[in-house]
Amino acid sequence: MDIKLDPARKLRVAAQLQLLFSKEFDEKLSDFRAAEVVDLMLKTLGPAIYNQGVQDARAHMQVKLDDLEGEVYADGDV
Repeated sequence: MDIKLDPARKLRVAAQLQLLFSKEFDEKLSDFRAAEVVDLMLKTLGPAIYNQGVQDARAHMQVKLDDLEGEVYADGDV
């Protein structure tokens, strides 16, 4: 799976990475290097984070489905 960020978001993430490297490591990252690190992180971490999000959404929906009968049950006895 190829996970992409929209260009504006990718620029914001790269800028945050540049700020982190500047403050924490006293190193200046060029725009190119920051974008490459963002791409690497998306490639290596993206699928795992995506899959976790899918699992979390599935678990949330399963709880809702399990409670569906209690929410919409209509007593047939008149």
